[in-house]
Amino acid sequence: MPTIAVDKAELFERLGREFTTDEFDKLCFEYGLELDEDTTEEVEEAIKKGLPAERPQLKIEIPANRYDLLCIEGISRALSVFLQKTDAPKYKLVYPKGGEAELLTVKIDPSVSLGVAIDTISLSDSTRKTAAIRPLFACAILRNIKFTERSYASFMDLQDKLHQNICRRRQLVAIGTHDLDTLTPPFRYEAKAPKTIKFAPLGKSQEHTAEELMTVYESEKHIARYLHIIRDSPVYPIIYDSQDRVLSMPPIINSEHSKITLNTRNVFIDVTATDQTKLDIVVNIVATMFSEYCEEPFAIEPVKVILPNGQSRITPDISERQMLAHASYVNSCTGLSLSAEEVATLLKRMSLNPTLKEGSTDEILVNIPSTRPDIFHECDIMEDAAIAYGFNNLPDKFPATSTVAQPLAISKLSDVIRLEWALAGWVEVLPLILCSHEENFEWLNHEDDGKTAVKIANPKTLEFQVVRTTLIPGLLKTIRENRSHALPVKIFETSDVVFKDTTRERQARNERHAAAVWCNKTAGFEIVHGMLDRAMKMLEIPRISSQDHDAPTGYYIKETSDGMYFPGRAANIYYRPPPNHPSRLSKLKDKVQAALHIHHDTQIGTLGILHPTVLEKFEINFPCSALEFSLEPFKKQMQKVWSNED
Repeated sequence: MPTIAVDKAELFERLGREFTTDEFDKLCFEYGLELDEDTTEEVEEAIKKGLPAERPQLKIEIPANRYDLLCIEGISRALSVFLQKTDAPKYKLVYPKGGEAELLTVKIDPSVSLGVAIDTISLSDSTRKTAAIRPLFACAILRNIKFTERSYASFMDLQDKLHQNICRRRQLVAIGTHDLDTLTPPFRYEAKAPKTIKFAPLGKSQEHTAEELMTVYESEKHIARYLHIIRDSPVYPIIYDSQDRVLSMPPIINSEHSKITLNTRNVFIDVTATDQTKLDIVVNIVATMFSEYCEEPFAIEPVKVILPNGQSRITPDISERQMLAHASYVNSCTGLSLSAEEVATLLKRMSLNPTLKEGSTDEILVNIPSTRPDIFHECDIMEDAAIAYGFNNLPDKFPATSTVAQPLAISKLSDVIRLEWALAGWVEVLPLILCSHEENFEWLNHEDDGKTAVKIANPKTLEFQVVRTTLIPGLLKTIRENRSHALPVKIFETSDVVFKDTTRERQARNERHAAAVWCNKTAGFEIVHGMLDRAMKMLEIPRISSQDHDAPTGYYIKETSDGMYFPGRAANIYYRPPPNHPSRLSKLKDKVQAALHIHHDTQIGTLGILHPTVLEKFEINFPCSALEFSLEPFKKQMQKVWSNED
């Protein structure tokens, strides 16, 4: 969930009173928010020390679907209505004096829908058409707006929050805001070849072609993360005014010419997208949140968007949606006995506009403002009514069914191993599940076959490239970071590793492993061998010989060659599951297989003395022995252990 930082004094001023931290925390909880941090104490400490400090801030965690709460304007508005200090605002579209005929227009060129430059193809040549390049467009105008430093910063911050949230890092939607007084309408939205686009981008005085900008911004992290969205496209989207001045090249950068400043009085908002629903949500949120700073509060001037097919669309559409709610449904879900009038009163506190349906004592017509796209169903209205009533005020009720929880079988099995190894004096550690590719393969003298490890598509750092397929690297890194610890170092981990698995819906599977590493002046192979024996004893699995074909079940070790271990000092661990005897025929089959020395022995892990090159890679100066095996094969056979049956 996104977290926003708002100026504490300004928010309390908007709410009309001061709150203690506990009081505001309670208010946030009642509304469904969470106060993450109050920086007042930190600021006071900095001031006492003579250090520079910002004004105290409140960091508030917002539900991911409440886009109207991503700025101080939205939060203060919602909480004021919730506290019944004010009514929910009525947003309206204000047309020019000449009506719709005088609306500013934006013409969408067919090239945007086709994804190719019109002057390079024949429209009938369908073989040269590519996928559409951000074909959807919406815009709005905020007239006679007055920015302060804080409201200007909030305006920019809201765009960033939306870009990271609903816009999916600008891949689905991109927002541009411009000083309308520096431009000459009408506008046009086109797709052109990168070499033919040239303008001075925001923050730069020199003009560049779009092709050059892709190189220029590679070194600027705040922009570089978006370049991949259009870089490989044969054409880039571009917005011009009637004087061929560039407004924006979405979703990358706006132009320097139309940049907004504190002195801007008329703001032109453009929104481009590949998703119609998200397009409408974003343009509505940006326009409604900051329309309060207009000379006529909450008034928005619409714009006519002329589509490639000649039809037109007026944006933004801030009309209310109407849904039918029932007091009986609210009562059945909350355990209350509220009348329709009482439910309507609660909904008003949540910035909704309910009216009672004529001739009915149960039905409520709820008008939902454009700022509440999170409401899809009557259950969402019920939730708002419950929030307004107070979750802590709802009556307690025992559930109709008994649902007694218990750990998963594999978790109980893990606890058996975890407890016994801890009682033996070993320390459990919890390394991260992500590691570098080298740590998972090269440093262990293993090769990556490309079919085993799940790899991160765009890792932020080299430390987090793959999901681990073994627990050993994490244990060795723990020893490396604790080199000052007295010897011997005895650590273990019982946790999941992940493997690719194309047979699964998610193309991967988790597997529970147990692993231990002993580090001392001597290698201690016998120590980890003893750890294996102890674990198997607690799981009631007997030790057998690999040549013992009569034993129905058990485990044994067998020498192996593994690059991770010292030659001649490594072994595979094998497990023979007990026979399944559901019928006489199965018993006979098991006897025949035993006589023919046919068993279903499965390799479940390895143990041995780690190779010196492995220790060198992990910067460990003492010999180590390691043990790792899978717990998955024991899950079904260990019913007595993990269920505490006699």
